[in-house]
Amino acid sequence: MRAGTRIRLIALAALAVPVSAQEHADVPGSSLQNSPPGAPIAPDWAYPQSTTHTQVGPPPGFHRDSRVEATPVGVFEGQADVGAAVAPGSASFANGTYTIHSAGYNVWYTRDEFRFLFKKMSGDVSMAADIAYPAGGFGDHKALLVIRQSLEDDAKEAFVALHGDGMIHLAQRAAPGKRISDMEYRIGSRGGLPGGKSPDSLVTLHVKRIGIEKRGDQFTLWVSEQGEPMHQYGAPITLSVAATFYVGIGFASHLPGVVETATLSNVALENRAGRVR
Repeated sequence: MRAGTRIRLIALAALAVPVSAQEHADVPGSSLQNSPPGAPIAPDWAYPQSTTHTQVGPPPGFHRDSRVEATPVGVFEGQADVGAAVAPGSASFANGTYTIHSAGYNVWYTRDEFRFLFKKMSGDVSMAADIAYPAGGFGDHKALLVIRQSLEDDAKEAFVALHGDGMIHLAQRAAPGKRISDMEYRIGSRGGLPGGKSPDSLVTLHVKRIGIEKRGDQFTLWVSEQGEPMHQYGAPITLSVAATFYVGIGFASHLPGVVETATLSNVALENRAGRVR
């Protein structure tokens, strides 16, 4: 844990008072990008890229203590709002499906904001899940399978993600406070340009199940495109994490004050490599 910080065990509670669009617009430096009236206010840098707004990373040294709940859910020991988004998240488990509600500006720059269901583990790991966005939402929101060193918002980590617009990727933060780097894949018969959205034809491929494997210091992305057995996608990344680390599933709306929903079902989690399925 970073010196001077404290991870708090608290119940979910509102951290910001909803405001009207006019009140929001009157706040210096605020932005209404992609946020409806009444959404809690977040710093301007936290809003996503648009035709009228440039997304940037957080200011140097900006952190928020994660809100951690010692409340088991499914196979996971606890859950947290990593980075303490201005709108609290929640999660539940029923009929084999985890439903995660989360705001959170992003999981990309030098710190993260997302709802995380976690289990402490060590050694090798295999994990996979079917992912869906039942209510739609912002195209760049992302569900995650995560292996991270701590619950700090800037922790070293490796993760795989499926974006709402269809992109899948394998990403890492090589050290606390470093910016995320990744390998991105946009799938479809028409291809996809670097930095662009996945083509509409992705919908016909039904990419919904992704997985991550940790084998020593090697992390790999696994995918089932059309229901076939899962297979490794692309090259591995190398990242050394000390035992014990946190393994789990998460979701970020990519909208700092707007809670959206992802479901993760048929979750497979084993404490060994070679078991992504």
